[in-house]
Amino acid sequence: MTSPTSANQATSATSGGRWDLEAYLPSSVLDAITDARIEHPRWVEKEARQRRRRKTLAPDGRLVLAALDHPGRGVNEIRGDALAMGDRHHYLARARRVLDDPLLDGIVATPDVIEELLFLSHLERRKKGKGFLDGRLLVGSMNRGGLAGSAFEMDDAFTSMSAKRMAELRLDGGKMMYRLDPQDPASGRTIQACAQALNDLRRHRLPGFLEPLGVTRQGQGYVAAKDADTLVRQCGIAAALGDSSVHLWLKVPIVDDLARVCRATTLPLLLLGGPARGTAAETLRDFAGGLAAGGRVRGAIIGRNLLYPGEADPLPLSRALTAIVHGGADLAGALERLSEPERPRRRVRTTAGRG
Repeated sequence: MTSPTSANQATSATSGGRWDLEAYLPSSVLDAITDARIEHPRWVEKEARQRRRRKTLAPDGRLVLAALDHPGRGVNEIRGDALAMGDRHHYLARARRVLDDPLLDGIVATPDVIEELLFLSHLERRKKGKGFLDGRLLVGSMNRGGLAGSAFEMDDAFTSMSAKRMAELRLDGGKMMYRLDPQDPASGRTIQACAQALNDLRRHRLPGFLEPLGVTRQGQGYVAAKDADTLVRQCGIAAALGDSSVHLWLKVPIVDDLARVCRATTLPLLLLGGPARGTAAETLRDFAGGLAAGGRVRGAIIGRNLLYPGEADPLPLSRALTAIVHGGADLAGALERLSEPERPRRRVRTTAGRG
């Protein structure tokens, strides 16, 4: 079983702004992962044991996490392309690429994506003696049962990772969400399940990351209420869930008057990326403004906007964003970072043998 290129040392060639994804992570690597699923399923647990974990969740009090859990809810759309995130080669390569940013703290992902990255990290560890997940945060996504567009979307069941499984894999936390439609009893069941999940995480000494959203029904779907009044109420509801709030971070969208939302809680807040923006510069402008709203804002959880900056390499955008969060860069400095060319990396071969 052979994967021709190590993702960590592959050539990241660009041509006219287009990222050469195949040169960075050849599609044959996905075949190697499929082979490993069949022949070496224990590599997941082996890499999880070998992975060096952080001693402190947020050494500087701030976090930037890449969200890799959208397909688990049936959400694959980016800028009008309904299945953009449905190509696992593109998705996994982009996820691996942003982890070349040393200031990106880690990922939030469903078990399939976490296991794929553990397989890939193990292949690299066998070649280089270290895995690319060392020192990163791995946060498991817990409730993905509220499938987009389904009749049971508000009944957001905990169909993904459990706190027990996260502890077995030595993960670093669990993420969940509720969407509150006051007219739908399913919202109440989801909120109750979130409270129980927070208790389960606390028992395993794992932090929780909760996204509390108010929503309104529009046509056949739901639209998140992105106004400060709604978010102030949601912060109060979310902070009171479960036995304790000392291990809880909240995820909130960027809204006007975010400073008022900051005054609603003492919990640390991470800003959400939301639907894909038109340009990387717009994304950076959103986050730079949001991070300046108050001392409670401690970073970002960003998915589509980070992984898919058009057809460009996602790494410069990651480095620009982490420069704002961890490096104290202003918007102008981040935009300069965005335009810096990436150094090409040498191609190597990674062989996956018996182990």
